[in-house]
Amino acid sequence: MEITPSPAPTAAVRPAQTGINLSSDFETFIKLLTTQAENQDPLEPIDATEYAAQLAQFSMVEQQVKSNDILTALSTQLGAGNMAQLASWIGMEARSTTPAFFDGNPISVASKPAPNADEVVLVVTDSRGTEVQRNALPVAAQEVVWAGVSSDGAPFPAGQYSFAIESRRAGEVIGTAPAQTYARITEARIEQGETVLITEGGGTLRTDDVTGLRAPGASPV
Repeated sequence: MEITPSPAPTAAVRPAQTGINLSSDFETFIKLLTTQAENQDPLEPIDATEYAAQLAQFSMVEQQVKSNDILTALSTQLGAGNMAQLASWIGMEARSTTPAFFDGNPISVASKPAPNADEVVLVVTDSRGTEVQRNALPVAAQEVVWAGVSSDGAPFPAGQYSFAIESRRAGEVIGTAPAQTYARITEARIEQGETVLITEGGGTLRTDDVTGLRAPGASPV
């Protein structure tokens, strides 16, 4: 009796030749392995060593998928816990050196000049990095208020503004440092796995950028 060999499986059904990332497509790997076993040539069955290697790979993929599920669940739990902690931040004023959003309301700025400065200037730049104003400040570490008004009395456009403290001595610049501003937190949310704080006026602030918190209207420490 003549036996007609079954057609050998095509390259498309061999897991080693698919180029598929098995760790990211677990179900596809199972289907490919099953199809290969069902369509093997009876006269030339799959080598036992090769089959054992594929089963070992199957086990590794399964463990990796389980590990990914566990890590995802853990990340979700940690994110929820972090959000619960941040609930107490809502309504507080956060201090940072990130750009502050100006919407017509004055912005509180912490001035900390160099110790040996005899002249201090507040340098204001817009979201494009263009310098828009320079204001002389007292030579002391204190909180000042930027009103957001130009020299002719016109208010600056709404938007993000950055602040820097320029320290001078005998007319020479001896240091320039980013100034910290205060903004009231109105919301905390998770975006792309990162906790982001929303401030009055729609500004955004990362929790890592916060250097201090205070009650609204409190004097800076």
